[in-house]
Amino acid sequence: MHEVKKPKKNLAYYYLIVMLVLMLFNAFAMPYIAEQQVEEVDYGTFMSMTEKGKIGQVEIESNQIIFTNKDNTKIYKTGLMDDPDRTQRLYDSGAKFSSQIVQQMSPLANVLLTWILPILIFVALGQYMSKKMMGGKDGNSMIFGMGKSNAKVYIKSSDGIKFSDVAGEDEAKENLTEIVEYLHDPDRYKEIGASMPKGILLVGPPGTGKTLLAKAVAGESNVPFFSMSGSEFVEMFVGMGASKVRDLFKQAKEKAPCIVFIDEIDAIGKKRDGQFSGNDEREQTLNQLLTEMDGFEGNNGVIILAATNRPESLDPALTRPGRFDRRVPVELPDLKGREDILKVHAKKVKIEGKIDFEKVARMASGASGAELANIVNEAALRAVRDHRSAVSQADLEESIEVVIAGYQKKNAILTDAEKWTVAYHEVGHALVAAKQTNSAPVQKITIIPRTSGALGYTMQVEEGNHYLMTKEELENKIATLTGGRAAEEVQFGSISTGASNDIEQATKLARAMITRYGMDSDFDMVAMETVTNQYLGGDTSLACSAETQAKIDRKVSDLVRGQHQKAKDILLANRDKLDEISKYLYEKETITGEEFMKILNGEETPTRAQSE
Repeated sequence: MHEVKKPKKNLAYYYLIVMLVLMLFNAFAMPYIAEQQVEEVDYGTFMSMTEKGKIGQVEIESNQIIFTNKDNTKIYKTGLMDDPDRTQRLYDSGAKFSSQIVQQMSPLANVLLTWILPILIFVALGQYMSKKMMGGKDGNSMIFGMGKSNAKVYIKSSDGIKFSDVAGEDEAKENLTEIVEYLHDPDRYKEIGASMPKGILLVGPPGTGKTLLAKAVAGESNVPFFSMSGSEFVEMFVGMGASKVRDLFKQAKEKAPCIVFIDEIDAIGKKRDGQFSGNDEREQTLNQLLTEMDGFEGNNGVIILAATNRPESLDPALTRPGRFDRRVPVELPDLKGREDILKVHAKKVKIEGKIDFEKVARMASGASGAELANIVNEAALRAVRDHRSAVSQADLEESIEVVIAGYQKKNAILTDAEKWTVAYHEVGHALVAAKQTNSAPVQKITIIPRTSGALGYTMQVEEGNHYLMTKEELENKIATLTGGRAAEEVQFGSISTGASNDIEQATKLARAMITRYGMDSDFDMVAMETVTNQYLGGDTSLACSAETQAKIDRKVSDLVRGQHQKAKDILLANRDKLDEISKYLYEKETITGEEFMKILNGEETPTRAQSE
């Protein structure tokens, strides 16, 4: 099967217009230009030049006199006056009478300058503009390169990114290593009849290193790397996105073997709904991408990598085998992954002494690779602010608090009553958590206001990886969230606005237990809530009747109320410790988990702690 090329457009209309323009130019513009070369003077000037013998040639017409200076370098004209002695004076001055002052050039030169040369210029310009408008040889682009892909091309370099620069994503690296081996030794796969996946889709939350992994594949393979964002294909003019796709794959084929990376592919790869009101430009771009990935021409040596954090929104035609054959999840790192990522980024800064990266990794539970990089950078900035030359353990721990809750507000001054309320609130969280067997241990309690709006917070740290949560653990977590409000009620008999975030989290968790996790005996294992955009916050939508929804609301309320009462009972049973620890926190403003547990277990009193 041979490719059928379309004939070029006829430029006859263009050249016809050019000829018409030249004819009008020679008929009107040229005489006007020649007329502008003659200087008009008065008759007195003509008589003065005659008397002084400064006239070279003269032509007397019916209504004007045309003459030159003695050197015949300038041409003048003046009006005709009644002067009977004019001819005699001209003879006496030595002027030469002529029938034509302005000498015409040769007919050949005239044709060359007025016709041939302009036509050649216009033809050359027309060919150049035609190539620009038709996109060179293949007609893929419009004028001024509007249809060019503008893809960033990365070639082999000594300081390129390798797999060793990527940590915490061992499973993803293992999947992508196969691509590197194929690019290094394709014959090994051809012998057995195996073919590499044409496209690989990287999915995961933002900041997990999808783009970094793609660059690492290119760095390990030592092949050209084309990088382009999905939003760059979206244009105002219809057809420009498709043109950019064609140009991108044309460049890739010329440099094969190579890797084409399309970041945020969901910008052009969304599901087609078939409605007329849809985005025609986006759908045309998607159709062109599908054609390039699985058309008549084979893209030998071109491997396509794409990244997205919305895989559920992609068109099924794009994710089917033969196009994107493999989906590689790039999830949030676990405890060991976070530790490895911290060590990679810590190599870029000066470290003071020995750092317990495992402890820092536990404190940064749920953080992405980008957030961990930011934590290390914040620690380095903190060391600079304190006029130190190296990063310490305290810098890293404080930077985690900065990322979680923001910077300390130096100018925020709480009233005495507010300070007592916040102290009891935070101790309430910690005490309820400590008295429940399945809650994470307390790491730190503080009542120093933060820029995020929090007047204080209690940091709990998981001991290790926690992938499954039992019903009892979730209930204990809800009880811990309600512990702050419960402490206010126990101590002051009143409540404040400080529990707004706790209420939101407790309600969300309780609703998920009933609608998604099947932890209610009445509904059993019936899903009544669906989650969309799981990598972007997890938007939920209920799929049930209004009656069922009202029943769910009542059960959520009963569940939270029950755990709230449990938290109150725990605090009432440990009222002495609540008062003791709250007083200590009020005075110290910040206490560690060790100090908290010592006071709770009676190993250390606040008085002894203050004397130290």
